[in-house]
Amino acid sequence: MERIEVPILIVGAGPTGMMAALLLRRMGMDAIVVERRPGPQRAPAAHVVNARTFEICRQAGVDMAAIAAASKPPVDAGATLWVTRLGGEVLGRLPFERQEDDVLALTPTPLRNLAQHRFEAIVLDALLESGAGAPRYGHRWLSAADDGDGVTSLVQRPDGGTTEVRSRYLVAADGAGSPVRKSLGIQPVGPERLQSFVMIHFAADLRRLVRDDPGVLYWICDPDCGGTFVAHDIDREWVFMHAFDLEQEGPETYTAERCEGLVRRAIAAEGVELKVQTISTWVMSCQIAERYRAGRIFLAGDAAHRFPPTGGLGLNTGVQDAHNLAWKLAMVLRGAAAPALLDSYESERRPVAEYNAEQSLQNAMRMMEVQQALGFDPDRETARRNFAAVLADPERRRALSAAIDNQAEHFDMLGLQLGFSYEDGALVPDGSARPEVENPVRQFVPTSRPGARLPHGWVGARSSLDWIALDRLTLLVGSEGDAWLEAARALPEIAAVRADADWWTRTAAMPPAGALLVRPDQHIAFRSMDGEGDLRGAVGRVLGTEINGDERR
Repeated sequence: MERIEVPILIVGAGPTGMMAALLLRRMGMDAIVVERRPGPQRAPAAHVVNARTFEICRQAGVDMAAIAAASKPPVDAGATLWVTRLGGEVLGRLPFERQEDDVLALTPTPLRNLAQHRFEAIVLDALLESGAGAPRYGHRWLSAADDGDGVTSLVQRPDGGTTEVRSRYLVAADGAGSPVRKSLGIQPVGPERLQSFVMIHFAADLRRLVRDDPGVLYWICDPDCGGTFVAHDIDREWVFMHAFDLEQEGPETYTAERCEGLVRRAIAAEGVELKVQTISTWVMSCQIAERYRAGRIFLAGDAAHRFPPTGGLGLNTGVQDAHNLAWKLAMVLRGAAAPALLDSYESERRPVAEYNAEQSLQNAMRMMEVQQALGFDPDRETARRNFAAVLADPERRRALSAAIDNQAEHFDMLGLQLGFSYEDGALVPDGSARPEVENPVRQFVPTSRPGARLPHGWVGARSSLDWIALDRLTLLVGSEGDAWLEAARALPEIAAVRADADWWTRTAAMPPAGALLVRPDQHIAFRSMDGEGDLRGAVGRVLGTEINGDERR
């Protein structure tokens, strides 16, 4: 039997697993990624990559020019529309998130629509460029034994042989059906089956149909052909999502011929040239693992949480899991932090997943208001009559417009995407309250309170986020921060930076003698507003190396 040793074994080569491997490599840590699929993702899946995830990509050294080239421009992907059929009458329209230049004051990397398979390919390129090596495709994780000092996993190779992998830690990023999670007996909590869908991926140039109304999502309102079109690329690549009842029909009934028919009925024009590429079924659920850790094994991404797609938070939450966990593993492995630091992964990330799940579920349930305004009925003939009546009645059309307008929060979530903050974990709370806003999902107010992501601001061509080191804590000080800089020189875990004065006072709202201690994941760990504070003690508390004043490893 082949035997190998590595500091970290990552199971799963989706966005979460590959980002974890890339971040660890940038921090000087080796990891092996095993993936049961024979190769990279080829078909579209998620399509929303939000600002925070792109900020992480930027810090990890991903080619942002390649990201920009592969992303759909806001002129094509800046709207979501409700239509009778694709290319038919537009019944309602909403902006799709904030993608314009005005958001550059809040983030260096605005949200874009970027098909997951294209996003994964760019992250894979970065992983290869880093020298980490490619994921081991066609390798199936079989089992793991945690003996307290490390984890011994058995992995089946494509040739049928078995490899024994000895690692200090294991990260399970192996998807919603996670074999690792199941082997640990960790249960997902929440509704398992909200609705079933068939996903029809097809190639077509539909530009002429949507030229006057480009968008990324088209909700089909005609009850004879209900579903949702996702324009991964208006000129060449689309997906049609169609709900079905698993109690009434099996996935095998959705043949290529039937699926092509479903797509054609949902398109207003006849004779459109299209080719069905792939067909798959999936179940919408809303579940979070009851715990994120078992000894030296951690759950991340879809292995830890599954959300309804209404909000596009699944991929993004997974990448942010990796960002949170990677620096903690790296610092523990090199002895700069105590193993207790790893306890903060679940206490920080699970509440974020709970909030994201709740919001995604609310978005999904709120969409039913549109169905009600359209007169949806399980009886097809009744639904047809109701739909025709809505189109013919100005008052009912106004009610439909109001129901569509009420979906605005679903497609405007900047506050949730950038404003999540850790309240308990690897940080030193200072008793300050979160910024008060009327709608925390939509409104984002930068803050320098502990737990928050460092406020972004431009200093020349650089973002303030670019000051933050990946491999250690970063101390930011103001113009009167000499004493802080002197204290930092005695602490090898810290990189010290004197911040730009304008950013410091205006954006971070910090006094000249103040200080911010920022973690490698760009979240603030400690703040001094008055020039006073024990920097060594703060570092010890964050890294778990100081307990009751005594430094401990």
